[in-house]
Order: sequence, then C-alpha cells, then structure tokens
Amino acid sequence: MSIPALLLHPYQHLLSSLRVPSPRLHCVLHSGKHPASRAPSAELLKPSGHHCTKWTLLSGGPRRALCAQATLKDHTEGLSDKEQRFVDKLYTGLVGRQRACLAEAITLVESTHARKKELAQALLQRVLTHHREQERLNQGKPLTFRVGLSGPPGAGKSTFIEYFGKMLTERGHRLSVLAVDPSSCTSGGSLLGDKTRMIELSRDMNAYIRPSPTSGTLGGVTRTTNEAILLCEGGGYDIILIETVGVGQSEFAVADMVDMFVLLLPPAGGDELQGIKRGIIEMADLVVVTKSDGDLVVPARRIQAEYVSALKLLRRRSGVWRPKVIRISARSGEGISEMWDTMREFQRVMLASGELATKRQKQQKVWMWNLIQENILEHFKTHPSIREQIPLMERKVLSGALSPGLAADLLLKAFKSKP
Repeated sequence: MSIPALLLHPYQHLLSSLRVPSPRLHCVLHSGKHPASRAPSAELLKPSGHHCTKWTLLSGGPRRALCAQATLKDHTEGLSDKEQRFVDKLYTGLVGRQRACLAEAITLVESTHARKKELAQALLQRVLTHHREQERLNQGKPLTFRVGLSGPPGAGKSTFIEYFGKMLTERGHRLSVLAVDPSSCTSGGSLLGDKTRMIELSRDMNAYIRPSPTSGTLGGVTRTTNEAILLCEGGGYDIILIETVGVGQSEFAVADMVDMFVLLLPPAGGDELQGIKRGIIEMADLVVVTKSDGDLVVPARRIQAEYVSALKLLRRRSGVWRPKVIRISARSGEGISEMWDTMREFQRVMLASGELATKRQKQQKVWMWNLIQENILEHFKTHPSIREQIPLMERKVLSGALSPGLAADLLLKAFKSKP
C-alpha cells in the first residue's frame, strides 16, 4: 500500500489484518467517527436477518461487538452432511411424536461433548422455531402447561404423579415427566429409579417419563432441564411435570422454568412451619398436603389450617393469584380431581392477566444467564494458566497457609491478567 493511501485511510491496513469470522461478511468503511477517538470506524456487516459481527475501532484498539440476530441458517452452517442428516432425523421424528427420537434428543442435549453440544443447539433452534410457529397459530397463547413439583422425601411425589398422570392421559392429555435424581458425590452415579415407582404410567403411550441425573448441579435441577422441557413440548406433550430433588435450593431453580410451582408436604412430619422455610413457601403457587386418608386425616387438616394462616402473612408473588392449600390422597384419589381444577384455574387466570407470558419471557433471560455463568466457570477451570495453579492453591488452602478468600482472589487476578 502506498504512503498517500495510508495517509488517506490509516486504518485500512489494520482492517485487512483482522480475521473475518465468515466469508459472507462484508467490510464497509464509512466516515462516521467515534466521539472519543475521532477515528473513522469500520463495520463488518451481513445481510439482514443474519447473525452479524461488528468491529469498531477505538483509541484503545479494535473491539468486537456482537449483534444478536441469529437465524437457523447460522446454527446449521458448520455441520457436515452426516451431522445435518442426524439433526434432520431427530427433528422429523420429534415433531412426528416418536418417543425414541425424543429420548435420543434429550440424551444429545445432556451430553457434555463439545461437538454434540453444537448439534444439540442446532436441533433446539429448529424445535424452538417450530414451537413459536405453533404458538403463533394459537393466537400467541402457550400450547403447554409447565408444572414444577417438589417436596421432602416421603411426601409421596411418585405415587401422586402416577395417579395424577393416569387421570390426565385418560382425559386426552399427553404428559411428560422429567424426574431429576440426585447423583452420588462419590461415584457420580444415580439410581434413576423413578420409572420403577410409576409402573402403570410408564406403560402409558400418552406419557413419557425421563429420569435425569443431577450430575452435581446445585439445587438438583440439571443443566439441561430447560432444553428437555422444550424438546418435550416439540414432541407434542401438552403438560410437562418437573419433579425436583428434596426441599431447598431446587425450588428456586425450578421456579425459573415452570408456569406453576406445587409444593407437596406429608402430614405428621414434625414442626412443619419451621421445617419448610419461609422462602420456599413464598415460591409455591399451590401447597398440597398428601396422604390425607385413614389415621392421617386429622393431622393433615391441622397442617392445612396452619399453612392457610401462614400464607396470609406472606407477600404475594402474583397480582391475580393467591396461593391455596388443599389436601389429597393418592391412594384413594380423594382431592386430586379438585387439585387439577385449581391448577387449570391458575393457568386461566394467569393467561388472562398476561402474567404467564411475562413470566416465561423473564425465565428465558434467567436461563441464558445461568448457562453463561456455568460456561464461564468451566472456562475458568480449564484455562491453561489457571488449570496448573488450581491444585497448588487447593493444597495451600487445605494446609491452612492461605484463606479460601485470598486463594480465590489470587486465581481471579491471575486469570484477568492473562490475554
């Protein structure tokens, strides 16, 4: 390049050295100036509707800004013919309501393999596009009802889901149950025994039960539970039940991915209001006292009255729905039909007020940030400059030479100082 040309376009040589993310990008020089640097800016553009990447030249050097307009084409571009056929097969089988394809698709999104993650995202984007189109044809209303179920061990969650699920399928619904099993901290394995406790429901062709290990995920809700919900909806299941592990952090995690959160509590469990903390009660849209039959009817009524009084003291999460407390018995079936009527009333009220649509939109953002946090932590732990220092810091913390806080600060500083 000649000296006069460099004087006229001092940034053109720099732009030519930048690696363009895609051959379909166009580099456009314009006379716009950054307010701080007074330097011309260069922009890499793609045709409208595509994912675009911008390069802006500032006084501190080039800075990349992402333009988040991804399309289906961007998610499938890097796939080989074999991978494309695999994704097409899963998608076609999924929307065709083939249970085997749904099971294979959930297995794919649960994989931690880098390439399989890319295939999973390509599949999820196609399913999401299909699902949004179906909702548009339904006047923008959700086609599915997502319900989170949780409660302490012994509350009878599996027994309830078996009876409740059979009732729903007999009424023409298609039910999917995502049962999350805790993983062993020692071996990493899970029992995945939920199907053995739902024998009749697991044989029902209008029901699909998928046990998933937590794999150490905090709160018992797996990393891919949201993706599994989307795949089940794409497979034509209109009611999705997510059964979480125990009582604690899992309630807050599942509340960010369902329309309605139901808390199941057994009677005669001791000091109930102390055992189930205030924060968990506040998350519940419906509190259900189980096993209300035989000798447990009297304690079940007492607990119901206690929770009715307790809920009056708590701040309501919804402007149109007041949480209710009911009693049921999965053994006799008492109260379960009335419970479903209450759940349908909740859905109707939330839809009419617009709160349900707003809630789902907020959940999408929470889902995105949860995945970002998880991926950032994984990137931090596997970074070449940090990976070697982590064992050393851990030994110093174990020996008492460093406090955990100081060790964390040193690792973070080392990470930030690396390019």
